[in-house]
Amino acid sequence: MLKRLDLNLLPVLEILLEEQSVTAAAARLHLSQSAVSKQLTRLREVFDDPLFERTAYGLKPTPKALSLAPELRQCLQQLVQFTRPDTFEPALSQRQFRMHLVETTYSLTFPHFMPSLLAQAPGVSLNCQTWRLDTMDRLLRCDIDLAIGCREWDERSPMHVSHIPDDLCHVELVQDYTVCLMRRDHPALAQEWNLDTFLSYRHLQVAFGGIEHWLLDDVLQLEGRQRDIAVNMTDFQSALALCEQSDLILCAPSRYAFAVMKSFELQSLPSPIKLIPGAYLLMWHKHFEHDLSHKWLRELIISQVLPSITPRV
Repeated sequence: MLKRLDLNLLPVLEILLEEQSVTAAAARLHLSQSAVSKQLTRLREVFDDPLFERTAYGLKPTPKALSLAPELRQCLQQLVQFTRPDTFEPALSQRQFRMHLVETTYSLTFPHFMPSLLAQAPGVSLNCQTWRLDTMDRLLRCDIDLAIGCREWDERSPMHVSHIPDDLCHVELVQDYTVCLMRRDHPALAQEWNLDTFLSYRHLQVAFGGIEHWLLDDVLQLEGRQRDIAVNMTDFQSALALCEQSDLILCAPSRYAFAVMKSFELQSLPSPIKLIPGAYLLMWHKHFEHDLSHKWLRELIISQVLPSITPRV
């Protein structure tokens, strides 16, 4: 089999296993569907197995293909390590890094490290996508290089930092806490601000970063109480505009909120529940720990972001 195996076919098989679609795999590989189909034919010959069966819902992996998946990923990672260069020169690199970020971290981090990146490595590029529900899985599969996500230091949260998988390394970039936003003539501003007042109004919630509920709600649940969520959204700008035009209360991370509030007629109040501040973490798989180009990028991000963030907590 080894004589017949073209190592360039292995990444194709991995992506076909992930996408279970020739069309989607071709898009990720920047190849035509015909080219991917031809490579799949060659893979079938090498492994003497159909590998995938066509169904109305896409490609269904055969038992043989499913059995190959774990070893395939490990094999590809070892090949990357085997061919990794001994030196890295940022000025000459054309590497593209893949990143997932919680949307609120763009404004907190990119203005601080991107100018240095562009100056030191004019050929390097970042392919960034918003944090998704499968981001942690993609980090664990080494499908992406880095991610910046939200995690909690409060022991009451299921999103505690200690729950990050052991295969992932992480560094805290920024700490943050929750503030409550409301329109400037909101009736709550004329009342004593406490938990009862907070819960007497309906709420607007923004779900981002793969998190559909927050530490605040975890703590309220422990006390047998809950917010009345009138609207769930995924876009902060739209949520801020709605908050400005209604009696809905919006809970948001303070650094992002204070940066964008100047564009809206909004007032902020502290959370009525004492919470330990959470954190934005830079995360990567330990597979990349000794990759020189990867190390250069993450050290650049850390060295430029940490000194630039004024402690607020």
